[in-house]
Amino acid sequence: MTATVLDPTTALILVDLQKGITALPTAHPSQEIVERSAALAAAFRERGLPVVLVRVTGGAPGRTEGPARGGDVPADWADLEPELGRTDTDVVVTKHQWGAFYGTDLDLQLRRRGVTQVVLAGIATSIGVESTARAAHEHGYHVTVAVDAVTDMDADAHRNSVEKIFPRLGETDTAEAITELLGRG
Repeated sequence: MTATVLDPTTALILVDLQKGITALPTAHPSQEIVERSAALAAAFRERGLPVVLVRVTGGAPGRTEGPARGGDVPADWADLEPELGRTDTDVVVTKHQWGAFYGTDLDLQLRRRGVTQVVLAGIATSIGVESTARAAHEHGYHVTVAVDAVTDMDADAHRNSVEKIFPRLGETDTAEAITELLGRG
């Protein structure tokens, strides 16, 4: 678990840190994930690097064996956590699938800004974060995951993503170590 370098034009992508998701029971306290993500966002903004705030407002159609989210959701379900300190320079992506690339303009937004690397954080590790990390890798971005700024509703799924999947897609490290790498750039 060691991130080695951050490209000069690296973007931070925060996945699904919205009221309806952070309110769910998770393997690690959601508030800690939001706090670490907010600190990363502040560090990226200080350096003039892109911050992407991703939220989900729907799901892919089709049959699944897993339980579907049902019923009405609160009006503020898709509202981003205020602690993230959203600014006018942030890119906001609304997705309707697990990953932030499919069906959105995320790749276009990153390419227009000359981004070559992404740092990921958010909820859920094995769903939105992993799907976005996989797509980023497939799109040719260098991928780094802040492993202490991600969590999941399922501890085993979280552990599998962190230990088995993310190292195959890129590098991993703590939010603090990634912030230190930003200072070296």
